[in-house]
Amino acid sequence: MRTIYDEGNDTLFVRLTETAILESEEVSPGLIVDYDADGRIVAFEILNASKQVADEATLKELAA
Repeated sequence: MRTIYDEGNDTLFVRLTETAILESEEVSPGLIVDYDADGRIVAFEILNASKQVADEATLKELAA
């Protein structure tokens, strides 16, 4: 699993596996889920993460 927080874009990306992403879907405002060829979740991305994640201090740690 790989987690990346881009402070400049305020985006949190969590990659669960390195399987190829076939399709992406915004399942709710600012939450994008990436799927593989079998429809399984491969990764997800949270836009405007500092406004959506309960613990903003965790995001700061990920950016470091």
